[in-house]
Amino acid sequence: MHLLMSDKAEVIETDGTFIHSQSASFPAPVVVRLRYYVRVPHNLPMPLSRRAILLRDAYTCQYCGSQPGRDLLTIDHVMPRSRGGRADWENMVAACGPCNRKKANRTPEEAHMTLAHAPVRPRFWAMALLMTPGNDAWRKYLLVT
Repeated sequence: MHLLMSDKAEVIETDGTFIHSQSASFPAPVVVRLRYYVRVPHNLPMPLSRRAILLRDAYTCQYCGSQPGRDLLTIDHVMPRSRGGRADWENMVAACGPCNRKKANRTPEEAHMTLAHAPVRPRFWAMALLMTPGNDAWRKYLLVT
């Protein structure tokens, strides 16, 4: 709202709802356009979180390929923490409950399971935000199809 109030941005689309303050009401913005370019640093690391790992792995079990839903997915440490594995981007993947229990406290090789994709650190955190499912109003403004 600060950018809108200071005339640094303008509302392009709203969803019909309103934001209320003590003395005023404003249409809730869905798409906002900056009036001038603001440089975004591309070297910001994406914070490690459960949501970010699920997003990186497209809400898909990296062992069997199932998509049971966000609430039924777990986070698996490829190299178990009890065996020296770290809690970082390169050691954590999304896994369904059955695959996580099957792998247990073993490496994928020991459990005879293969990863669909090697876990990597995302290069730019804003790309993950753009991949977030949900707001169709943005699609016509994005260069990505």
